[in-house]
Amino acid sequence: MFDVGMPELIVIFIVALLVFGPKKLPELARTLGKGLGELKKALQDVKESVEDELQEVKEATSEIRGAVTEARNQIETEVKTASKTVGSAMQEAKEQMEAESEAINKSLEDTSKETHEHANTEKEK
Repeated sequence: MFDVGMPELIVIFIVALLVFGPKKLPELARTLGKGLGELKKALQDVKESVEDELQEVKEATSEIRGAVTEARNQIETEVKTASKTVGSAMQEAKEQMEAESEAINKSLEDTSKETHEHANTEKEK
């Protein structure tokens, strides 16, 4: 982590011994150890908290993705159904228009024949 070797540790220990004295050094080491332990525990708690939040976000994302997929499938089904309904309604309308067109054409032909017959009858009189 800090790339400290054995010679550096000996120098640090000698300086600490000179600065704090032999009576305070064990107490200082305990305090430093406790502080590092508490720091390590706090970092672990933060790490677990972040991992828990990340897991919740992943779960929420998965739920949203599932809901969106389900909605998309439902919309596709409804569009297909509506398309079939519109298609069959258009086919029925087309058939009805063709039938009406044939009826009108027949009626026009009959009327035309009657008109010609009537005209011929009038010419003969």
